[in-house]
Amino acid sequence: MALKIRLARGGAKKHPFYRMVVTDSRNSRDGAFLERVGSYDPFLAHENPNRIVANADRIKYWTSVGAKLSDRVTVLLSKLGLCEKPVICETPQKSAPKKKAMERLKAKQQTEATTPAE
Repeated sequence: MALKIRLARGGAKKHPFYRMVVTDSRNSRDGAFLERVGSYDPFLAHENPNRIVANADRIKYWTSVGAKLSDRVTVLLSKLGLCEKPVICETPQKSAPKKKAMERLKAKQQTEATTPAE
């Protein structure tokens, strides 16, 4: 069984509330879960201690048993100091110019550098 610690959505329409749950990765987002290990309320202020609540002992236990953290849960737990903050690429590789465009750009720069400015 592939275990995941991820967020399950609750709350009302346009006012979400999330529970951190341990579940089988094949279950639906709000489906059955093994244990609730915390909560996240995005509508509370960033300074509020109840914004992110986590049971550190149970999270450490489940990760030692083999549960994987979802990306969002990893970011939230890193704010509490329970895990390392993931490295997020600032500029995605998709937005970089392709090979031919880079060659054209280099050629244009070389021609501009060799021709004298008037």
